Amino acid sequence: MPEPRSHDMLPVPLPDAVRAALLAPMVDQHCCGVRRDDTTRSGFEQLIGEGGTPAPPGTTHFDTPAGAAIRRWCAPVLGLEPHASPTVYLSRRAELGAAEVNRRLLRGAGVSAFLVDTGPDVPALLSPAEMGRLGSAAADEIVRLEQAEQDVAEAGLPAADYAGMLRDELAVRAARAAALKSVAAHRCGLGFDPSRPSRGSVIAAAGRRLADPKSRLDDPVLVRHLLWAAVDVARERGLPLQFHCGLSGGGLSGWGLSGGGLSGGALPGIGAGHLTDPALLTGFVRALAPLGVTVVLLHCYPYHRQAAHLAGVFPHVYVDAGPAIAHTAAGSAHVLRELLELVPFHKQMYGSGCHGAAELCFLAALCHRRGLARVLADRIAEGEWSPADAARIAHMIGSGNARRVYRL
Repeated sequence: MPEPRSHDMLPVPLPDAVRAALLAPMVDQHCCGVRRDDTTRSGFEQLIGEGGTPAPPGTTHFDTPAGAAIRRWCAPVLGLEPHASPTVYLSRRAELGAAEVNRRLLRGAGVSAFLVDTGPDVPALLSPAEMGRLGSAAADEIVRLEQAEQDVAEAGLPAADYAGMLRDELAVRAARAAALKSVAAHRCGLGFDPSRPSRGSVIAAAGRRLADPKSRLDDPVLVRHLLWAAVDVARERGLPLQFHCGLSGGGLSGWGLSGGGLSGGALPGIGAGHLTDPALLTGFVRALAPLGVTVVLLHCYPYHRQAAHLAGVFPHVYVDAGPAIAHTAAGSAHVLRELLELVPFHKQMYGSGCHGAAELCFLAALCHRRGLARVLADRIAEGEWSPADAARIAHMIGSGNARRVYRL
């Protein structure tokens, strides 16, 4: 039977122009690779769990909004009836094999271009080219700043050469990239001093860093230096600078992938979650305003309203909802509605934040379309937006804004 596609499943009647805009191929402006190999049930459950850790004994990550949505919406893509049991679903997944599962789900997402964060330097994950080939889409790389810094730190150079080599390495990697991305939120928090650090302070901090080069970068001076080096490169090449914000993507050391996880390591605990609030970036964002560097705030949940406000205040700031869309599943309309209460329509973009499991890529696209369809239908029914307005907004969020920002 034909493979279902995420955009065949809109939940409400809509004018033809609005429906066509929602059904159009989207640009996934931030995702990570998905696993190229088969995995155990335990491994798969850690991939779909929001924290990347095993479910408590006697429970399952299928008993989550995302888990239920996988059984409802991904099962038909694999040739099963909706609501197949977890055992049946995973058996069918193993029968098809990872390559075929990835092909069906990535292609079914209805994405025309993937921008792939290669920071999780893990052989088990598909490369951007592989994501594009299996998804029948274009693909470009997003360079993870902290991974580039890690490679420089481990190269065995003197502290006095650290800044120059880091700058050169970023320039080389940026030459093949669509954007640069930082996970500073999960290294030292976003409330860092927004000024550029002095050369002397960088050399002193580099000396401490290079004494233990395999450790994770978390020195606030070097994080600031890395960001300003990235600003210089981004400005030269006209690249956006992405920031991972909010609580998504945490605790990934249990994902069965070397390197301690897919998002640069475990996030701060709940008590430190406020350090990932994008509002803390206001000083840094303001400092970039005259430099012409675009800032994209990724994920942001549960601080998406703060991110939407920043996008409204600063002309160079954009925002996406990221994996919150897939993980809220049937509740995605609520997240999108809150964003659209504040964000300028030309400042919001679609990004799945997908990592590890192709199901999350498919679900994010599905739930974005379904959630946005509900929001648009309500606006039209209330007479707030015309069908032409709604169609234009759906197109901007789905692909138009990303094509302009990333020059696709």
